[in-house]
Amino acid sequence: MIINNELETFIKQVKKEALEMDIPIMEDDTINYIKKYIVENKVKRILEIGTAVGYSGLNYLSLDYDISLVTIERDENRYLKALQNFKEAGLESRVDIIFKDALEVDINDKFDLIILDGAKGQNINFFNKFKKNLEPNGTIITDNMYLHGYVNKDEEDITSRNLRALVRKIKDYHNFLEENEEYDSEILKIGDGIAVSVKHNNI
Repeated sequence: MIINNELETFIKQVKKEALEMDIPIMEDDTINYIKKYIVENKVKRILEIGTAVGYSGLNYLSLDYDISLVTIERDENRYLKALQNFKEAGLESRVDIIFKDALEVDINDKFDLIILDGAKGQNINFFNKFKKNLEPNGTIITDNMYLHGYVNKDEEDITSRNLRALVRKIKDYHNFLEENEEYDSEILKIGDGIAVSVKHNNI
């Protein structure tokens, strides 16, 4: 439940501006799924890789006063805009925004939920780096598992060499999750495809 109508209006404005500026943000279905997950699983501490302008983080923090967020962004312009957005929303006291490449960040805290929404070709590295920060029975959610449909296309139909390389990395991540015995992973046909990886409680 959104804390108040003013915050809800502000979040919609942030979304509008991001779309106008071609800044990638989560699809509505994905945001709604994660928000529902946070509420149903009583998630309080969230780590997010890939802040962009703070749109997704604003959505998470709007759910409950007890929710806190650590979010990492390597693009300076987006980082500064996110700082501004969290401040204007009055939520800056519950968010720690780190301006750095996520692979260069060391965090000791534990989180109920980790959301991977940064550089798609680094998902395996992100997963391996930050899994130590997950609470027992915690969950890692990864966005853009379908990469706007390209993951399901024949490789010869993709003309861009860079895009083909990225698709291969995402397919490698699919295989990584499937073979990972520490986590039960499921890829859901929500938004651009999300992977939900639940940590076994005996690991």
